[in-house]
Amino acid sequence: MDSSITAAGRALRAGDPLGALKRVALRDDPAALALRGIAMAQLGELGRARELLRRAARGFGPRETLARARCLTAEAEVALGARNLAWPPRVLAEALRTFAARGDRENAAHARLLQIRRLLLLGRVDEADAACATLDLGAGPARLAAIAALVTFEIALRRGRADQAREALASARDAAARSGIGALCAEVEQAGRTLALPAARLVAAGEARSLTLAEVEAVLASPDLVVDGCRRVARRGERVVRLSRRPALFALLYGLAEAWPGEAARKDLIERAFGARRTNPSHRARLRVGMGRLRRELRPFAEIRATAGGFSLVGRGAATVRLLAPPIESPDASVLALLADGEAWSTSALALALGSSQRTVQRALVALEEAGQVRALGRGRSRRWLSAPVAGFATALLLPASDGFE
Repeated sequence: MDSSITAAGRALRAGDPLGALKRVALRDDPAALALRGIAMAQLGELGRARELLRRAARGFGPRETLARARCLTAEAEVALGARNLAWPPRVLAEALRTFAARGDRENAAHARLLQIRRLLLLGRVDEADAACATLDLGAGPARLAAIAALVTFEIALRRGRADQAREALASARDAAARSGIGALCAEVEQAGRTLALPAARLVAAGEARSLTLAEVEAVLASPDLVVDGCRRVARRGERVVRLSRRPALFALLYGLAEAWPGEAARKDLIERAFGARRTNPSHRARLRVGMGRLRRELRPFAEIRATAGGFSLVGRGAATVRLLAPPIESPDASVLALLADGEAWSTSALALALGSSQRTVQRALVALEEAGQVRALGRGRSRRWLSAPVAGFATALLLPASDGFE
């Protein structure tokens, strides 16, 4: 490999894309095209980067499998940055097998980290955690160690574990400083600020108090019955009832917890769960059925009592009921949480991450656009959605998770 290619590669590893472009900007051989593509990706020109990387991959000969695998890995990273979650994961798996066969441990670790980050965006926290536990960085560069620590930090955030998040953040800060990459150090500091932001609200007696992630963790570890509006679960100790896929039942539970230790009026519960402002016999029948189902779900640690004016929630053993409300009051809080990373998302990518239909996501985006909370770029299939970061709140607990946090 000639000196220009070597120097450009070193510049990219040091986080200097402009320095790399100075050395290969006028060259069209496959190696130069690959380096130019990576440089453009670091500069945020993802469309141009994707085009250059594809040209480079086509230009390498049939025996240059390692070089082609590196191009495919770089293209996967561009797809992740562009929130193209439908990019075929099998291509990255093939590249990973090539790295393992050729002994390229550094790029193998890089590809594995990309797989884990994609799992996190899809809300598959358990799978990401298991994959992260088997990650072997060896004596790899500090840049990869910093990225791995940031992944561990995000997993801890999703699970509501403040101590683990702080430990991972300290490791990421140390590794980023050793890497000497300014953008990476800035990313670590930005991530660290989420630990001091309100992550949820504790609602009691009609008043709400903001809680940091550490305070949320303390509430969840208490012996109280906790109704968690961020993850749509009820928990007491090790017992957990998940109602994220049963929105009407959770709406009833939320109303009962909000009224605790008093009673929740029937008309208020009907309006919250079924959206009906004027009640009729059909709504009252639906309420009775819903309460019956909720009683069965909560039987291990709470009971629901009918009163003259409505229903009341009573924790078994005179347990205190505590309601954790989301930091953002919006029916589309999960969409806002995904868009809060500042990246441009397509409707299909949002639907994949949320485990929902594109039509449902489109309706949410239209409502948010009318409220001035998001904006669209482009038209048709190239349309992307953007939102400014949600200032003053940590949205980690609102992000989608197929398994919840433990």
